[in-house]
Amino acid sequence: MNITNDDDGIRLALEWAAKGMFITTPNPRVGCVIVRAGEVIGAGATQPAGQAHAEVQALRDAAQRGNDVRGATAYVTLEPCSHHGRTPPCADALVAAGVARVVAAIGDPNPLVAGQGLAKLQAAGIAVACGVREDEAHEMNIGFFSRMQRGRPWVRMKAAASLDGKTALHNGQSQWITSEAARTDGHWWRARACAILTGSGTVNEDDPQLTVRGVDTPRQPRRIVVDSRLQISPDARVLAGGGTWIVAAQPNPEKEALLRERGAEIIMLPNAAGKVDLPALMQELGRRQINELHVEAGSRLNGALIAEGCVDELLLYLAPSLLGDAQGLFDLPALESLDGRRALSFHEVRQIGADLRILARFS
Repeated sequence: MNITNDDDGIRLALEWAAKGMFITTPNPRVGCVIVRAGEVIGAGATQPAGQAHAEVQALRDAAQRGNDVRGATAYVTLEPCSHHGRTPPCADALVAAGVARVVAAIGDPNPLVAGQGLAKLQAAGIAVACGVREDEAHEMNIGFFSRMQRGRPWVRMKAAASLDGKTALHNGQSQWITSEAARTDGHWWRARACAILTGSGTVNEDDPQLTVRGVDTPRQPRRIVVDSRLQISPDARVLAGGGTWIVAAQPNPEKEALLRERGAEIIMLPNAAGKVDLPALMQELGRRQINELHVEAGSRLNGALIAEGCVDELLLYLAPSLLGDAQGLFDLPALESLDGRRALSFHEVRQIGADLRILARFS
């Protein structure tokens, strides 16, 4: 591919960043391409935490191809890091390699970087530019930006419903309202998340696995269950394999011991009403380096999360059918006035198979 301008360079770097969609957490998804005279001479994407970042991967790729990067331009989707974390600073690697110019799509929101990476490059005599395809770069790492800027993950609530907003019949039957194509698409969104959250009601009624299936991913997201009174069965499938976080509000030492035997971790976060403090949970998940949280829960927990301002966007799959008087999407209190309605904006609307996929963000 011939790169004729900065827009082309960043567009290709974003394609490389997408290669790390499922693997980089808690690090951001970053892509880098190195260009000389319009020709791509090296490219790479950030690897799993503790392994090479995109810039180092691109420099290695160029070396393996026998290409000299001195005097070249590096296009990177996020400002190169300037601090020692699990790996050395990427800004230092670019300086040592002798590139002449670095173009970043967007600045790094990490306070340990936040402009210092570009400043380090400039101090070394490298020309820098920033702000090319910035919105796309932000979307690629919307959870990382949320965690760095707000201390909490980007929360995406997924639900599948009929056109009249019903998720299941009154007898609980819900398989399947939407098409196989929509279900597969939903697993792709699961795969990109750092963690999947549900409630104890959903676990006890449906016994879900909460795993990614039908999508090729080397990493399964963390599973989280909100269970105020520790009502979950120790035999629940969501506990299989260990590592599940159970967030509770009322201690039960005997039950806690049983759940820990299954490899679960108990997190106590009570509020004044004896239920899980949901806003505090979001902050705790941010502290635990969760960038994107994917919610698949019942109407009560869905409603509570929305009511407490914990949801950033809805991922809704609407099937071309009507179920009539059945279970709804969100258990929210009745309004006395339209002034109290919660406003959203449509971010994306797309047909997936026979169904409609709507991404709507809270204002």
